[in-house]
Amino acid sequence: MKKISFEYFPPRNEGQLSRFRSTHEALCKLNPEYFSVTFGAGGSTRDETAKVVEEIGRSQPVAPHISCRGGDENSIRQLLDRYRDKGVRKLVVLRGDPTSGSVGGDTFPFANDLVTFIKREYADQFSISVACYPEVHPESRSASDDLNNFKAKVEAGADEAITQYFFNADAYFRFVEAVTAKGISVPIVPGIMPITNYVQLKRFSDVCGAQIPRWLDARLQDFGEDKESLNDFGLDVVAEMCHRLIDGGAPALHFYTLNRTVSTVNLVSRLGIAG
Repeated sequence: MKKISFEYFPPRNEGQLSRFRSTHEALCKLNPEYFSVTFGAGGSTRDETAKVVEEIGRSQPVAPHISCRGGDENSIRQLLDRYRDKGVRKLVVLRGDPTSGSVGGDTFPFANDLVTFIKREYADQFSISVACYPEVHPESRSASDDLNNFKAKVEAGADEAITQYFFNADAYFRFVEAVTAKGISVPIVPGIMPITNYVQLKRFSDVCGAQIPRWLDARLQDFGEDKESLNDFGLDVVAEMCHRLIDGGAPALHFYTLNRTVSTVNLVSRLGIAG
């Protein structure tokens, strides 16, 4: 059985909370290795993230996102103490996105700085996952610079990496080859995005630098308002890619659920990898 994990964003109102709890109840039945919980731009969801982490952590392994943005050493130490005392043992450490209009001033400019701090202050009390980008981070000057930035995070103490989502398995395999050639040996876990909404996917991809292959973009546009056909087609495309990743030796799969049940359950069921 291939290891799987699921990512949530923290709900911000009662309606979102109700949907989140329904989704979580369904996804728990798939027996993931852990659930991760995102951290809003500039630390904007710090309290909501912590509440969701503590709710999940009562019965399931959970890995909160920790961001460089919006916190100094003291506030981050307080948050990490809170998580440690609640039994959290895994973190997803990211540079994070700034809030609109913010200008520099972060205590930890980059993710490797925050990884260094956590390892110095907490040694091996937490395992650490970091982000990586098979199609190159959109702010990187070059692919080689991006690899060097990733290597800095691993050398600072990261235990694992989770990729930005992609729709080209070859991009993942070539990235793994490139990091291996750099002497990096941590597991590289593919991040998987189900396809359910073209407009939303296009917006996300433009922001984060994930490429939608031209043929796929054209096919998704053709479905227009036919959401059922788009979902069926998207399931076929992503499931085929996941099978290639599994057959090619990917150590696990991490699903970006967007707090939705059906698309994630259908994909995991299609792959036959639920615990």
